[in-house]
Amino acid sequence: MVEDHTRLAASVARVLRREGMAVDVAYDGGAALERTAETDYDVVVLDRDLPGVPGDEVCRQLMREPLRTRVLMLTAAATIADRVHGLTIGADDYLPKPFAYPELVARIRALGRRAQPAVPPVLEHGDLTLDASRRVATRAGVRLALNPKELGVLECLLAANGRVVSAEELLERVWDEAADPFTNTVKTTMNRLRSKLGEPPLIETVARAGYRIAA
Repeated sequence: MVEDHTRLAASVARVLRREGMAVDVAYDGGAALERTAETDYDVVVLDRDLPGVPGDEVCRQLMREPLRTRVLMLTAAATIADRVHGLTIGADDYLPKPFAYPELVARIRALGRRAQPAVPPVLEHGDLTLDASRRVATRAGVRLALNPKELGVLECLLAANGRVVSAEELLERVWDEAADPFTNTVKTTMNRLRSKLGEPPLIETVARAGYRIAA
């Protein structure tokens, strides 16, 4: 989230985290470019009117890199010419201010799906089902009482389709800049998730590598 109005940035980040997304916040264009150079984000929500490096220039620089990052541009300017210009310089979507949070969330989810390799809208493994759009998981037809982080971890593991997912990747994809990489956050969440999934066990720990859904 790149937005120089700190209250709006904090409000958007809070809403997106409540929706189970990992969110980093930058308040100017230079900080945004530094972060995108370090992290391969799914979506950058980019305000157009930024101090330092303008949002248009941030978008242009992102488009020069071989990234899978999608850009959703925000701006108070809502004319057709403004929208056309934003899309012309490489933005994937355009949302004028003021905006409704449900629409922002829906657009980010849509762009996030385009940033990732295609996965089914409903992920399944045996008697386990996860509807990513509704944020609902069931096992043997019974709904599981999972919190947003547990749902995020389960989604990452199911989408990996048997591939080992490291704790570092889970921290990057499910948590955000507020997470301490030296804590046992992932291990604690994994233990709770395993308990809620019940028997027989579905998640394997691969020594010195990470976690995966059992074959």
